[in-house]
Amino acid sequence: MPTRRHVIGAAGAVVCGAALAGCAGEQGPAVVPPGIKGKVIAKTSDIPVGGGKVIHEWKIVIAQPTSGVFKAFSASCPHQGCAVARPADGVIRCPCHGSEFDATSGKCLKGPAEAPLAEFALKVQGDGIVMV
Repeated sequence: MPTRRHVIGAAGAVVCGAALAGCAGEQGPAVVPPGIKGKVIAKTSDIPVGGGKVIHEWKIVIAQPTSGVFKAFSASCPHQGCAVARPADGVIRCPCHGSEFDATSGKCLKGPAEAPLAEFALKVQGDGIVMV
């Protein structure tokens, strides 16, 4: 017969497990950092094909996975918030613990991170990259 202490402990474990499972779900849309919506944050010529650039001021990483395709993601690793490195060879790497993310989708390719990088909407206007 389980004791009252066992029942309470088991209930606590179930609640904690449910809360953690909720954290592992899909992220909602990323919120553009204040002050940059509608502004040019980089020039297209600054973002090499297959690579990219981290804009530390806004904690955003911009990649150009293929010619003419630009993507913007949070530069904070979802594992522990470390700043990611600039993209290279189509991969965004976190130098703190080795997580890797696809520069096209932000999808986590290698842990310990489990969630993708949050993606921001952008558009190209002339030779500028604008956050929308």
